[in-house]
Amino acid sequence: MICATLSQLHADIDARVQAIREAHPEWLCGKGCDGCCRKLAEIPQLTMAEWRLLQEGLAALPLQRLQEIGRVMSALVGQNSHPIVCPLLNQSTNVCPVYAQRPVACRTYGFYIQRELGLYCNEIESRVADGALADVVWGNHDAIDQRLASLGEARALTTWFEHWQNGEFTPTLCALAD
Repeated sequence: MICATLSQLHADIDARVQAIREAHPEWLCGKGCDGCCRKLAEIPQLTMAEWRLLQEGLAALPLQRLQEIGRVMSALVGQNSHPIVCPLLNQSTNVCPVYAQRPVACRTYGFYIQRELGLYCNEIESRVADGALADVVWGNHDAIDQRLASLGEARALTTWFEHWQNGEFTPTLCALAD
């Protein structure tokens, strides 16, 4: 049930993103853009359903890459400086190795806004300020947050990863089509 709910949420997000991309083919967010991955305000928070899906992607990575991610995750736990670079980002290629299994926050960034807050990068923000994106029908991030809350408590990515590395999770995975 929870996996089906997450799958439907992904489908709804993908539909909004696709509509924005079709209306604005020049949209900044896309393959090769890693601005948001390099400027996180905090360690990403994931529900268990999101973690289970992400875990599938992580489990498929080569051991060396997984170990590298583990080292970056460990270093993040005590880090107090900001912004935070996503521990999953391959910084030499600027590619997310688990893009198909990425969390909802990654799927919505740049396409969804929260009332009065925005939630997009400086480049999109400047285009909004210039009026260039006045016709965009943004996704409602508050509604996404409500739907995510129905999937249970969210925890820091680093916490999920640490528990997984310590063998504290059984392999109950969400086989979601992406």
